[in-house]
Amino acid sequence: MRIHIATDHAGLEFSTQLQHHLAAAGHEVVDHGPIEYDPLDDYPAFCIRAAQAVVRDQAAGIDALGVVFGGSGNGEQIAANKVVGVRAALAWSIATAELAREHNDANVIAIGARQHTFDEAATFIDRFIATPFSGEERHARRIAQLAAYEENGTLEPDPRATAGHPDVLAADDSSFDPEAG
Repeated sequence: MRIHIATDHAGLEFSTQLQHHLAAAGHEVVDHGPIEYDPLDDYPAFCIRAAQAVVRDQAAGIDALGVVFGGSGNGEQIAANKVVGVRAALAWSIATAELAREHNDANVIAIGARQHTFDEAATFIDRFIATPFSGEERHARRIAQLAAYEENGTLEPDPRATAGHPDVLAADDSSFDPEAG
């Protein structure tokens, strides 16, 4: 499998170890940066490029996933999720890594390199890569809803609207005053 990885300065040492670990497991690793330590570098471009590559490969029929990481993994997950077609999940345990694939068909995993030992994080990543999407109808339906929103802003009907309650999130009422209580 092709694995696209990206980080920032917080995960650079982790990145080197991870590349060796994944290559030893037989994966093709594509590193999207950075290439040298810079304490002032920024993760968004690195992570977005890795996420774009995952989507591009998957669209071409190439078996590919992504791994993005930094100090906490939070910003890296957010950056990856800005790419249309990416479902990036922050994993902090074997269970969250497995469920990200099994239930959400996540194609990118985010890891906090400063939150875990290398061995812990590698275990999460290995499980993420090894776990297939379950394909269960309820999970496929939810993923389709996310894709529909991403593509054209479509949401499922608000059940409150059919119960006679206004859809407060969709209302275009400029008179709403959150300070009024």
